[in-house]
Amino acid sequence: MSHPSPLPLRILHCLRLKGFADVAGIARSIGADRTPVDHEVAQLYTHELVALPGHGALGWALTSAGRTESERLVAAELDAAGVRRPITSAYERFLGLNGEVRSICTEWQIRDDVLNDHADVSYDRHVIGRLAQLHDNAGPVCADLAAQLERFACYGERLGATLERLVAGDGQWFTQPLIDSYHTVWFELHEDLLATLGIDRAAEASRT
Repeated sequence: MSHPSPLPLRILHCLRLKGFADVAGIARSIGADRTPVDHEVAQLYTHELVALPGHGALGWALTSAGRTESERLVAAELDAAGVRRPITSAYERFLGLNGEVRSICTEWQIRDDVLNDHADVSYDRHVIGRLAQLHDNAGPVCADLAAQLERFACYGERLGATLERLVAGDGQWFTQPLIDSYHTVWFELHEDLLATLGIDRAAEASRT
């Protein structure tokens, strides 16, 4: 059974990964009902861990104290659960897929050195097919992460839901920013693994 992740941790960590999000976006990302998320965000605001910069136009964000608390909670959870080794193993497998995800996303956006206008339906279906094959390999990684920490359970579900939209013909769910496109969710999972294991992205880049 995976280690349960308290709601305050999940909310703070979500904002750490996203930068900004409204309550509905937080609830979708962490796979929780909106009502308890709304209540918990209010409590975090009272303790000055979250704020609404710019009069809330972009949603909630971490304060400096909130970021510090998020980092503390994530590190404490990893130690309490005793799952650093299996999560590190899953992270290494994730890295083995990451380059291919970037390549496939580039194929979706660029064709023959120009922007893909998506007029060639056959080409787009081929790229989506490549992503579907990769998704089959990513599924066990997501499942293994979810088996260790509860808060990782949302990624397999979110990636799967996005792939279904792509297969159904809605191409915006491939790389479109500001929505839960495949690229957006994959990037968040990458950031989550780095934050969870305390790995600097620059240090990671020097290894690959």
